[in-house]
Amino acid sequence: MTRNLRNALAVLVTTGALSAVAAPLATAAEQAPAVAGVQAQIRNPKTVKADAYNQARSILANAGSQTAAKSHPIHGKNDVPVSYGTSLLASARDEFRAADKHLPAGQKKSDMSIPHYNAIHNAAKVMGIDRW
Repeated sequence: MTRNLRNALAVLVTTGALSAVAAPLATAAEQAPAVAGVQAQIRNPKTVKADAYNQARSILANAGSQTAAKSHPIHGKNDVPVSYGTSLLASARDEFRAADKHLPAGQKKSDMSIPHYNAIHNAAKVMGIDRW
């Protein structure tokens, strides 16, 4: 009988210790961003600062995006919805891909010229946008 009681107590102590360790780990896992492959997926912010949007707009316009050149700069607001930035990036991306589709494969990255690719990613970095 003492052996059974000792084994039962050992199981209870082990279960309690494991649950005490597992609870903080589960909470930390919920707070950490999801990992896809090696690179972690970072969520886009909910808003973008107006100055950052205007700077990204200038980067894309200087790279040749007619869409960015025709868009109006943001003024009178501190920030704008992230959809403004993602829309700007997606439009410029599509525009650059269409313009660069006849370039040789060695001069392209993600179906656009390397300078256009760099401009898009610099604009995204300025706004803090990871996915568009």
